[in-house]
Formats: sequence, structure tokens, C-alpha cells
Amino acid sequence: MSITDQHPLYFLRGRQDWRDPWSTYTRLRDEAPVHRATHDDRSEYYVLSRFADIFDAARDTETFSSAHGLTLEADAMAMFEDQAAPIVMMDPPDHTTMRRLVSRAMTPRRVLLIEDAVRDFVDERLDLLVENGGEGDIVETLFKPLPSFVVAHYLGVPLSDRDKFDEWSSAIVQAAAEGTVTDAFEATLGLFEYAGELIEWRRSEPGDDLVSDLVAVGEELASPMWIVGFVFTMITGGNDTMTGLLGGAAELLTEHRDQRQVLIDEPELIGGAIDEFLRLVSPVQNLARTTTRPIELHGETIPEGVKVMLLWASGNRDEREFGPTAGQLDVRRQPKRILSLGYGPHHCLGASAARLQGRVAVEQLLSRFGDFEVDASAGRFAAGPFVRRYEYLPFSATTS
Repeated sequence: MSITDQHPLYFLRGRQDWRDPWSTYTRLRDEAPVHRATHDDRSEYYVLSRFADIFDAARDTETFSSAHGLTLEADAMAMFEDQAAPIVMMDPPDHTTMRRLVSRAMTPRRVLLIEDAVRDFVDERLDLLVENGGEGDIVETLFKPLPSFVVAHYLGVPLSDRDKFDEWSSAIVQAAAEGTVTDAFEATLGLFEYAGELIEWRRSEPGDDLVSDLVAVGEELASPMWIVGFVFTMITGGNDTMTGLLGGAAELLTEHRDQRQVLIDEPELIGGAIDEFLRLVSPVQNLARTTTRPIELHGETIPEGVKVMLLWASGNRDEREFGPTAGQLDVRRQPKRILSLGYGPHHCLGASAARLQGRVAVEQLLSRFGDFEVDASAGRFAAGPFVRRYEYLPFSATTS
């Protein structure tokens, strides 16, 4: 069965529209697993909402290409003309080659080396809540600065430059959500110039960071412009998504006190529970691919050369994959497959870093503020049609 855009079930959300998309996703899965819709420019695109279909599409990069951009715009790659495209907008084999250059620093074993630094940072930020009587905006206090801290660490940004780096990162992430990074011209220009200086510095003084790794392979494989693009990819891909995960996890722990108590009583379960939070929160709700051939699916024909939106967040709540409790939090679930971090060649490079940040943040929140709550009804969602995240979320807890 197909539902046309006369009564669209799917549309590009933002801000308040993000408050409760879940019932709509259920209808899409049940009534229109291949949903035909129309973009603002009147171009036709398709939406996949079931887990199995999204899972297969994510792994089939020959049919569902990323090389034409991850949004619905036909000219999504125009800004990269004559320049190296970001790694997330490449297909194999080019994607495989570039991914190999940066993956070494992001392995689970390497990521564990920053755990103490992450825990210290989280505790420092939580101290600010204690100083304020246990109240504050948890996004501004912790959930936004934490991923920026981790991204800066991996890029080798010196401590003396972190404040300015955070300002640029915040402005660029906000602009990317609301339009394009060119809307934050000064921040974009500042970061471009700084990235160039960072590259030159690491040529003469290499460190244990991703920029140094990329400089070391030579310009034939990683040009300065490509490295600058990678810096932007790290910022736009690693900051707001992590903020979205942490905000959503805090909301779920407030709503499900029984599940929170399980984690308080058995803190060793927190690490495994992060995938359950990733599944239900799905910070990246959807991203597009472009078909390279016609596809027959559920009685529908998806033509060649059209955009297909992979609705990760819907697939992550698909009863066909996760059973009748798919929409409920179960910190003991340990799902075998989730879509939140992508799959196949485009599995998120920062997956281990994301899980580490999530685990440490939840551990410290529950150990220091076991009775905390967030007021989701007073929370405010950020703009942007791809990442669902709170930009403001009131927090309160008892402090001793």
C-alpha cells in the first residue's frame, strides 16, 4: 500500500515537530513501508521505514549511493565542486581508502585511553550543577560541551585553543542545523584558517591525534583541503549527535524510574545499556541516499536516480526486529543490531567514542544525582531535519 503526499506521513521535521514523531513512524512501517513523498522543490523522493529494508540499503552502497549527498537537495554536492568530498559522502572504494587513514585512532582500545579525561571533564561540569543547588540547563552544562571536548581531543586542538574551538564548533553546528555552514560565516572562516594552521603545526610537531595521522600520509592521499573537510565532518557529525543521545537518555531515565533503578543497583549494566539508549533515541533520525538502479520493494518501484530517505529512528523501533516491546526502554535488552550508528561501510567512525561518552556520562549522573530528573515538557528542540536533539533541557536533583 502506498500513501501519497496528499496526506503526507513523512515530512522534514524541526524544533517542536521533533517532540513526538514515534506514532507517525509506526503508521509508516505498518501502512507504507515504501512511502512516496515530495520535497519543497517538487522533486519526488521515497522513505524506507522498516528495519530490514533500511539495514539492507545501508549495506548496499552500490545501489544506495552516498556520493550525491545525504540530504534531499539535488545539488547537495555543489559546494564540494573541485574539492575533496567529506568521507561520509563517498562510496567504496574511495570511501574505504580514506576511512582506513583515520580509523586507527578510533578503535575501542584506543578510545579507552581517554576515559579518565572524559570522566574528569564530566565531573567538572557536574560540579557546576552542585554549585547551583542541583539545577540548571543540562544541555548547556554538560551535553553540549562534552562532545566538543572529545572532538577537540581527537583533532589535537591544544588546551589553550579549546574555548575558541568550542565557539566555532557551536556556531557551525547550529548553522548546519538551520541552513548551511555558510550562515555562520565568521565561525566557518575562523575554523578554516585555524585548521590550516593546525595542519602546518602538525607537519613540524606531530602528535598522537588524527590531524597528525593525516598529515603523515602525504598530500597525495590526504590533501590539506581534505583534512580541513575532515575537521568539519568531525564537528558536524560528532557534536550535535552526541548531544542528542545524552538528552534523550536523560529523558528516558526520567520517564522510566524502574529502569533507572536497575542501573543504579547494577551499574555494570550501563555500558551495555548505551546501545538501548542509542536505539530508542536515534540522534540521527534520517539521512538520504541516491539510487543507482531501479528497485522493487513491497510492490513499489523506486526509480533510478532518486533520493531515498532512510528513516533510522523508525527502523530502530520496528516490532518486526525488536518484538512487541520495541518502543519500550529495557536496559537489559542488549540489541544485536541497531541503526543509530549506521551499518556496513558507513558504520560511524566515532562509534566507540560515542559509547564511551554515553557510558561515562550516565555513570556519573546516576552515581552523583540518583534522583535527578529533566523536564522534557519544558525542553526545547533544536532546528534541523536530521538530528533530533534538545538545545535546552531543565535539570534538577538533590545535592548533599
